[in-house]
Amino acid sequence: MPRFTLQEIATLVGGRLETPKDYRADDAIAQITICSVNTLAEAGAHDLSFLSNPRYKSDLKHTAAAAVLLADDGEASSAACPVIRVADPYLAFATLQRAFHPQPCGRGVRHPAAAIDATAKLADDVDVGANAVIGAGVTIGAGTVIGAGVVIEEGVTIGANCLLHAHVTVAHGCVLGNDVILQAGAVIGSDGFGYAWDGRQHVKIPQVGRVILEDGVEIGANTCIDRGAIGDTVIERGVKLDNLIQIAHNVRIGAFSVMASQAGISGSTTVGKGCQFGGQTGLAGHIKVGDGVKLVAQSGVISDLESGGVYAGTPAMPHRLWLKVSALMMKLPEIWKAQRMAARKQGEK
Repeated sequence: MPRFTLQEIATLVGGRLETPKDYRADDAIAQITICSVNTLAEAGAHDLSFLSNPRYKSDLKHTAAAAVLLADDGEASSAACPVIRVADPYLAFATLQRAFHPQPCGRGVRHPAAAIDATAKLADDVDVGANAVIGAGVTIGAGTVIGAGVVIEEGVTIGANCLLHAHVTVAHGCVLGNDVILQAGAVIGSDGFGYAWDGRQHVKIPQVGRVILEDGVEIGANTCIDRGAIGDTVIERGVKLDNLIQIAHNVRIGAFSVMASQAGISGSTTVGKGCQFGGQTGLAGHIKVGDGVKLVAQSGVISDLESGGVYAGTPAMPHRLWLKVSALMMKLPEIWKAQRMAARKQGEK
């Protein structure tokens, strides 16, 4: 695992190294070796920690970390160790974790149990794991890693520096850009849920579109993205989807949107750029959600939503209104009891 000095870390995160009074000589502090990042409560002498949530501020005074990332907000530190002042401690933490734990990059290792069609075109440094199957006409870019048991069907295009974890399936004709990550069990390009009723049975409609994942997309474990019925399902660049999410046919999700686990998007719905959806949110089909919309967990959306709003509840409503409705619902039994008593007294007159 990589190791860094405090000075190297400060440079990496664009921070400023500060030391407590009477600690040690500055030169010695700058050369302290850091092996990993840990929580304030559990960090040791060669760990660096961070404070991004005020809830853990009390741990700062007692931490055994070699140094701590703190916001550059002018507030004095109660830590007895050096600190690195940064604009955003959580972002700095993320940067360091990527440095300590870099994503695997292909080196051209091909397991003998992998099945690779003769017409597939793989860059020289693509890794392919055991029991992976790569179909006819597939193209895979430089540095990509294909995990064990992955199935890539015919005609798929995969860009550079992608990471497909074990047992991912990418169905025929789909397109992945550069730097795409697919967690274990994700299914890209399964048939959309399309049927027509003929009076006796549901007649399957062939799903002939594709799924396109643009650069920097990450798809969580066991998440399913259906191919378009006609035309494509498109996940724009930088989108991050959690585990166990369902994206139906012909959906478009705007760049840099994020969705938490168990969200479900029905067919032909368009989600704007930079949206944030909580867990178990559900969207009806053929609606449009504007840019920057935030949905509280378990929201149910049945109609278009304007850009920039925060919504909650089912059907989804502005968050402030939902808070009032929720408070009123808690009082309904009391209100109902009062109404019945009033009606009884009225009837006695």
